[in-house]
Amino acid sequence: MTQHAGSLAGKVAVVTGASSGIGEATALALAAQGAGVVLVARREDRLQALAGQVRSAGGRAEVVAADIAHEDQARLAVERAAAAFGRVDILVNNAGLMLLGPVTGADTTDWRRMIEVNLLGLMYATHAALPHMRAGGGGHIVNISSVSGRGASPTSAGYSASKWGVGGFSEGLRQEVRLDRIRVTVIEPGVVATELTDHITHQETRAAYEGRIAQMTPLESGDIAAAVVYAVTQPERVNVNEILIRPLDQG
Repeated sequence: MTQHAGSLAGKVAVVTGASSGIGEATALALAAQGAGVVLVARREDRLQALAGQVRSAGGRAEVVAADIAHEDQARLAVERAAAAFGRVDILVNNAGLMLLGPVTGADTTDWRRMIEVNLLGLMYATHAALPHMRAGGGGHIVNISSVSGRGASPTSAGYSASKWGVGGFSEGLRQEVRLDRIRVTVIEPGVVATELTDHITHQETRAAYEGRIAQMTPLESGDIAAAVVYAVTQPERVNVNEILIRPLDQG
């Protein structure tokens, strides 16, 4: 990555779940466009390595080790960003868990974890960021959802519930903040090659999902990062409300 004065020069972006996968790729892509990036996740060692990569290319990066499932930590991450850079222009709510499995016999703590991270964490971070965006005259909230936020399968009921919630929250928010010059975009990826699969606790479902992935060429994290960059670099009059993106060979 070669840093240059890109279309986001002077902007500040907070990216949650930045320690790997889509979050990591998105942080690098935004930094390449000139944005200062605030990297938020639980794994500080990975965040520090990523921040070093951004800085070595001439970019600006700050690290906040936080678990956004906890409201105080989500708020701290945003406040640290504002303190470090003086503004918050873009929030990419990417942190998430995909704990697939049937409802029958489910470990209900998986449901709780997904709601806390995928939905409530996103809401907490958004709530914290909005005053800063309003004070700055505008901003952009990008919520990473899933194709499971549009449909469901026998093993995605809990996951889909959390992601359908993201869609509902995002649309209500979009209508509420549009006159504050704050844009809201939902990005719904299909199968992406990330660490999400590693978290699935129901072993039969995990094996079936991994077998499914093996039959296709999944999206890469950079594909989703490119969609984020597309949305946030549109003219101010344009609000890209929703991007649905699947691998070519995903049914």
